[in-house]
Amino acid sequence: MLNPEPAGHDRAKVPAEESGRRLLQRRFTARLLPQLRLLVEECAAREGLNEPRRGEFVLAVDEIAGNAVEHAGGAGRLVLRRVGDELECRISDAGPGFSEAVIPELLPGLDGAPKGRGLWLARLVADRFAVASGTGTEEAQGAVVTVAVRLR
Repeated sequence: MLNPEPAGHDRAKVPAEESGRRLLQRRFTARLLPQLRLLVEECAAREGLNEPRRGEFVLAVDEIAGNAVEHAGGAGRLVLRRVGDELECRISDAGPGFSEAVIPELLPGLDGAPKGRGLWLARLVADRFAVASGTGTEEAQGAVVTVAVRLR
């Protein structure tokens, strides 16, 4: 089920500790998005993320990866990890970057914004969500979007 917390809720939006068990690491392009979705779903199931949360998490990851392809040069890098009792996915790209401020508070369309539903949805379903600037390395020049859900 979607997270019903209202806008301005008090979720932590800071990255989790750097330690964690890496489950999946992949570079991707548009052609690889369907395979990436399946791999993320398999890892989430193996880690015990049950439906409907698993479907929400996979959808959020897919939306973020699709945005990297569409708006940030056609490719990205995904790292899926188990961090404590969370399943965390970081997607980085080499695009121009953006801040979380571009994600509308209301469902896009209600406030006149023609786009932005993917990131809006990802933030809505996440237990933890953050947007950061890339490190300037080849792997993360643009944006790094982190989405995480609790497994319990």
